Amino acid sequence: MNYIDTLNKIIDSRDFTVGGGSAAALAGAMAAGLIGMVARLSTKKEYGLSAEKYICIADKLDEIGKNLLDGAVKDTDSFKKIIEAYAMPKETEDEKLARSQAVQEAAIGAATVPLNNGNLCREIFDLYAVMKGKSNPNASSDLEEGKLLLNAAISGCILNIEANLPLIKDENIKVEFQKEMSSLGQCLKG
Repeated sequence: MNYIDTLNKIIDSRDFTVGGGSAAALAGAMAAGLIGMVARLSTKKEYGLSAEKYICIADKLDEIGKNLLDGAVKDTDSFKKIIEAYAMPKETEDEKLARSQAVQEAAIGAATVPLNNGNLCREIFDLYAVMKGKSNPNASSDLEEGKLLLNAAISGCILNIEANLPLIKDENIKVEFQKEMSSLGQCLKG
């Protein structure tokens, strides 16, 4: 599956295999694209950064956007692993133990993917902050729309980390995820 397949599944209300984590990653990729476009549109005049800096920002955003497209697919794959773990047999004690371990591993993976995507979104936020007030004013609506998509992406990543925490039994791992969610949440205040 690729990100186009993922997008098609997201917009199909009859499909239950792709959800909010993938949607958050795609929103982040769109944010990267819009903010990168504004950077490229800011290279011809003096807006506060050098043309080289705008190009460097845009190139980095292009890279992050591609990683988020991959992250959308990875989120779907991690959800499938949870489904597969729950489908394992649980008749014997050994099967119950194996199933429980598989659910734990899958849940940690399913929380890690949106965390990684959220960290990519944090990088976008940092680049947005560099450009805020220092970009082509004719593209200011695009820059702000990128920020709105970025807020949705970060919020979605946080929600999808949270959704997997009840499946994780190790309290230390949960605490680490909660710290990371709190850190990501700081971007929403900026």
